[in-house]
Amino acid sequence: MEYNTAFWDALDSLVEQSNVIIDRPKGTVHPKYPDFIYEADYGYLEDTASMDGSGIDVWRGTSKEEKIDAIICTVDLMKRDSEIKILIGCTEEEKEKIYNTHNNSKYMKGILIRRLEV
Repeated sequence: MEYNTAFWDALDSLVEQSNVIIDRPKGTVHPKYPDFIYEADYGYLEDTASMDGSGIDVWRGTSKEEKIDAIICTVDLMKRDSEIKILIGCTEEEKEKIYNTHNNSKYMKGILIRRLEV
């Protein structure tokens, strides 16, 4: 199977044409789960739609280069859904924390898919 640059180009286009709304800044507590603290800025792309009826989720990191270089695909057994989360400008350390965030319970699992430099 070939690497699909068109997929990543489509994500770039979607993010470029959308406002990134950060409604859960780094260090804040999740509204439903008081033990969950966001390790990076978390939000969504305005005027987009995801499986849960909200906007497409994004994690925004602290890298000076605000490029999309990974996504997290998740399966949530409690909500019985799956989603993608777009990682924008995340350092390697932030990617690891985000990956762990989506894998630290028996109810949610995620995989990190990195964008290849081609």
